Amino acid sequence: MRIHIGTRGTAALTAVSLVLAAACGSGSSTNGGGNSNAPAATATATAAPVMTAKNASLGATVLVNQRGLTLYSLSAERNGRFICTNMACLNLWHPLLAPSGGLKGDPVGSLGTIKRPDGGMQVTYRGLPLYTFVNDQKPGSAAGNGFKDVGTWLAATTSKTTASTQPAPASTSSGGGGGHGY
Repeated sequence: MRIHIGTRGTAALTAVSLVLAAACGSGSSTNGGGNSNAPAATATATAAPVMTAKNASLGATVLVNQRGLTLYSLSAERNGRFICTNMACLNLWHPLLAPSGGLKGDPVGSLGTIKRPDGGMQVTYRGLPLYTFVNDQKPGSAAGNGFKDVGTWLAATTSKTTASTQPAPASTSSGGGGGHGY
C-alpha cells in the first residue's frame, strides 16, 4: 500500500516540524509552581548558561542549564576531540551552546568554550564539552548518568570525582544497528 500525502500535506508537516523545533529550542522555561522535588539552582545575576544544583539521586552537586536540566560530559571527548557530531548522537545529547555574546562570568569555576566541528561555540567544564540528555525532561533527572556507548556519559559535578550511581542501561551495539555507536 502506497500513501501519498501531496504538496499540502508535505507543507503542513514541514510547518509543524518547524514549530516543534522552535518550541524545543526555546530557552524560556519556568518551574511549574513549587515542585519540591526540583533542585534549587543557584546562578549569578547575569543569567549564566550554567548553574549548580544539588541532585538527591546522585548525592552530588551537579551542573545544570538554565532550565535546571543536568549537564553531562562524554569520557571520550578530550583534548578537543569531538565524538558527538552526527545526528544519531545529537538526537540524544544536545550540546550546551554558549550565548552569542560569549560567557559572562563563571559562577561555577572552570567554564570555557570550544568550537564545535559545525562552527558553534560549546560550553565546557574543566575542558570537557557539556550536553543535556534527551530523556531528562525535568529538573533533578539524571537518566543519562553512566550511559555507555562510545564512552561513558557522566553528570558534570562540582567535586573532583565524577558522579556515581547505578549506571544507566548500556546501549547495545552489535553492529547490526539499534545501538548508539555513533
